[in-house]
Amino acid sequence: MATLTIIALLLALLFVGVPVAFALGGLGLGMLWLKGFPLTIAAQNLTSGLDNFILLSIPLFLLMSNILLRGGVGRDLFGAFQAWVGHWPGGLATATLMSCGMFSTINGSSVATAATIGTVAIPEMTQRGYNRPFTYGLVAAGGTLGILIPPSIPLIVYGVITEQSLVALFLAGVGPGLLLLAAFTIYSSLYCHFGKGYTPLARHSWRERGVATLRAMPTLAIALVIIVGIYIGIFTPTEAAAIGFFCALVLTGLVLRTLSFEKLRLAVTDTMRTSVTILLIVVGAKIFGHAVTLYRIPQEVTTFATTHFHQPLYFLLAITCVLLVVGLFLESLSMLLIMVPVLYPSLESMGMDPVWFGIYFVILIEVALITPPVGMNLFVIQAVTKARITEVVRGVLPFVLIMLTLAFLLYAFPSIVLWLPQML
Repeated sequence: MATLTIIALLLALLFVGVPVAFALGGLGLGMLWLKGFPLTIAAQNLTSGLDNFILLSIPLFLLMSNILLRGGVGRDLFGAFQAWVGHWPGGLATATLMSCGMFSTINGSSVATAATIGTVAIPEMTQRGYNRPFTYGLVAAGGTLGILIPPSIPLIVYGVITEQSLVALFLAGVGPGLLLLAAFTIYSSLYCHFGKGYTPLARHSWRERGVATLRAMPTLAIALVIIVGIYIGIFTPTEAAAIGFFCALVLTGLVLRTLSFEKLRLAVTDTMRTSVTILLIVVGAKIFGHAVTLYRIPQEVTTFATTHFHQPLYFLLAITCVLLVVGLFLESLSMLLIMVPVLYPSLESMGMDPVWFGIYFVILIEVALITPPVGMNLFVIQAVTKARITEVVRGVLPFVLIMLTLAFLLYAFPSIVLWLPQML
């Protein structure tokens, strides 16, 4: 009963418009006070929640992403892929998805990926006669790759909450990320091939391909440095974020000369706002999570799960249904910080690998990013295109089905997630 009351109170606070950080932190404080626990616990959580070396990677990855966004790097990536595959059936759709996948390896944010690639790709595709809802849905869904293909900000936060290896989580995201990219590409190619309704591009000359590739090479080099450096242990994810930020600054400021001082100021300001929001939510979630633990709610959930769900599949289906409903009302990071502390203790009793569950959870977060009413990527595409939100929603529905299909495949074949981490 206490569990349902606390969840109802939290949802009520969120529905009346209380910011997520203050809803979590305030409810946690109230729970501590009612039970007579010392409120100094909250102060301790305030400092311990931010005193984490891994969390430093979040503002650094965001800053790198914003600098690349302001520096127009997405245009170079899209141009390179367009030069190589633009003449294929639905070639611009394929180039858009490949650009999303590549940009995901250097930023860790779905919103930044959708905004950066969408700004370049959507006008190009609509001018070539591609169906508008399909185009909007393609870019919105492609943007979600930013939180699955590493580095990923939600995976960083998940690793902090669950104390799992960040390198293992990043490695685990590679297989599902590439599989999802391939599934999106196959669907898009078939849709364009049978649906027609677009003007094919002429094949680019080898010289044009070389020029486009050469212009995109510095960006590809940044991605390579970050990914390889993390995976072979040259530097930690936080150090990789710092190196990526420095490389992005050099690339856009000195090499391409597309980053002015005003653009840098805007990038820093946007990063500061987003970082403060994320870190405040982390602190609020720490306080709430500590209170929930003292109330023994995770133990109650575990007991309920083991009593009513005798097979992991049924437990996972119940979690999936809950997260799909919650995802209609909460943004992605809030879902992660509210639900993981409650669900995580039940994983061991169900025989679920925490790294595997982290990737599964992120896929459901991806679904939340493109489902109304609070799917952030929907609003990003709407802002970029000035389209009606109903058009964007109509376009993303097939991609939602593809994501849910992938989630089922991960359950049926967990090695898709775990084969790379197990090679460590």
